Amino acid sequence: MDKLATIGFNDWFRPHLDNEKAAIHDLARVVTVHKDSYTVTKGDGEVFAELAGNLFYTASSPLDLPTTGDWVYAAFYDDDSHAIIHGLVPRKTLLKRKTAGKTVDFQLIAANIDVAFIVQGVDDNLNLRRLERYLVMVNESDITPVIILSKCDLVTAEEIAEIKINISIIAQQIDVLAISNISGDNIDTIKNSLIAGQTYCLLGSSGVGKTTLLNSIIGEEQFNTQAVREKDSKGRHTTTSRELIRLENGALLIDTPGMRELGSMAGDSGLDETFSEISALAQQCKFADCTHKSEKGCAILAAIGAGKLEVQRYDNYIKMKKESDFNQMSYVEKRKKDKDFSKMVKSVMKSKKRF
Repeated sequence: MDKLATIGFNDWFRPHLDNEKAAIHDLARVVTVHKDSYTVTKGDGEVFAELAGNLFYTASSPLDLPTTGDWVYAAFYDDDSHAIIHGLVPRKTLLKRKTAGKTVDFQLIAANIDVAFIVQGVDDNLNLRRLERYLVMVNESDITPVIILSKCDLVTAEEIAEIKINISIIAQQIDVLAISNISGDNIDTIKNSLIAGQTYCLLGSSGVGKTTLLNSIIGEEQFNTQAVREKDSKGRHTTTSRELIRLENGALLIDTPGMRELGSMAGDSGLDETFSEISALAQQCKFADCTHKSEKGCAILAAIGAGKLEVQRYDNYIKMKKESDFNQMSYVEKRKKDKDFSKMVKSVMKSKKRF
């Protein structure tokens, strides 16, 4: 298990192992995902891997398939030159979001993350409402969030202080660190916070400097970066896939592609933790079924009237709550249809065998 410990295996996973599968297969961690193929490691080199047919055909949703950071049961062949993945180890954490567009399904981002660095540029990229969406996604996954303010060389110290105050209103007790990849401010602070065997990931929109930060942490220009567009400060997609990277000090880091759309499929836990003051106020309402729209005795409306709760923050909470409830309901309906279709296919195949 020593080699596995170097790539993040710890005591949390031991009681969750399937003893039968662990007895006949090796444990490995997914480094990258490329459509239907994977790269995995046992801690001593990376190997091309594919899914076993049974695992692929019995998967009823993306949640049943491996993603970057997952632990898997794999059979290695030809002097460990390639592998077949036969199953997933239960996940400690799973970072996911709704797929982009109208399709209601989950897109997996990464698994078994301990800390998520949410990178926000202090230029035109900074948006508190979008930051709330990132926090809901991270909190729903029970991952520790850290907010990184990048490009701080572009603004004054007074502006950074004001930004931190605004963020503290929506993200109490969450560490906020201002950095510059140009001057190197606080890069060492991030490096020194990384713990061997822990897994971290970088989240944020395109152009906020995630890949540049990754290169700064590594200490060399190992990954390609591109400049943002001058006309609107929008970033170009540099990172196109997720890769588990082992750092020199033994920590593991995953860079992720920029996300322009953050559709919510969060449950109540992510929303309640991110909007904890609103959830607490709701418990103080006079009526248990309060809709927080016009009722007398509504603690939330009273807080807004007294200037203790921002209208924009409350509106974003209501918007995300409605969006999440709708998507969750649609997803359950979709899964039911998928299962019914799967049953019909199996029934047809059985009938063919009889004849």
